Amino acid sequence: MNWISNVVRPKIRSFLNRRETPENLWIKCPDTGQLVFFKDVEANQFVIPGSNYHMRMGANARLKSVFDNETWYDVALPPVAADPLKFRDERKYVDRIKDARAKTGMNDSVKVGYGKLEGSPVVVGVQDFDFMGGSLGMAAGEAVVKGLELAVEKQTPFIMFAASGGARMQEGVLSLMQMPRTTVAVQMLREIRKPYIVVLTNPTTGGVTASYAMLGDIQIAEPGALIGFAGARVIEQTIREKLPEGFQRAEYLKEHGMVDMVVHRHEMRATLARLCRILCKAEAIKPAEVEQPAVTPPLLDLAEAPPAASPP
Repeated sequence: MNWISNVVRPKIRSFLNRRETPENLWIKCPDTGQLVFFKDVEANQFVIPGSNYHMRMGANARLKSVFDNETWYDVALPPVAADPLKFRDERKYVDRIKDARAKTGMNDSVKVGYGKLEGSPVVVGVQDFDFMGGSLGMAAGEAVVKGLELAVEKQTPFIMFAASGGARMQEGVLSLMQMPRTTVAVQMLREIRKPYIVVLTNPTTGGVTASYAMLGDIQIAEPGALIGFAGARVIEQTIREKLPEGFQRAEYLKEHGMVDMVVHRHEMRATLARLCRILCKAEAIKPAEVEQPAVTPPLLDLAEAPPAASPP
């Protein structure tokens, strides 16, 4: 009995309590196949050291990389119907939404933050591809519109990080209606002569490219980003011709005038701050003068929560 209690049971406990290796301990570079330690990639803003391949960034990590002191106010977004068409394919649409929310910690594919960029107030919208491919549905459309309306109210620039596979099929025509709605909202910002800057990340396709993602006063792309409406294979089958090397990639589009700049992620924050200053005719603020973003009373109904910072 002592042998069972003193030897067998501890062995069983140690086996059951054995710590498993995290799945994301190492990352394989899609470009070179190189294995890189996840923590090194995370510390490098999700850019693979050596190959400079730009991995996808989550919404919180993106906001953290843009705002001063990694601090911002989450903008409360209007609620929408969870499943307006009662859609079901292999699974129920509501079940897919629940899984996406559990995976990303987001309510939908777009998150909006308000804060300061090198001392100047800005509104930033981020599309997270991990949430159902960053697809554009009613909730995402409402988020983009609300962000643009807040920028109009606060008289600030609006920066949009786009990453999407297109419109969300589970919402049918209701998702397609977000294309003209967001276009009208962009025009509202133009009427007060404040800049709308779009950063195209990998990938940006479909209905998002056909609407707010290509309406920026300045179009920026990350290196190697796939940008287009239809896929390359569909285009080849339609025109029955072989497409050029690098077609629909950021560098190719810059050469052909579709985007204005291709900017490395390490230089993105400084580039955005400089563009906002130039387009708003504002003076540069010294680093010592950069403070935490302050919220004014009219914003409280939009961001009732305290300043949000990305989790470590």
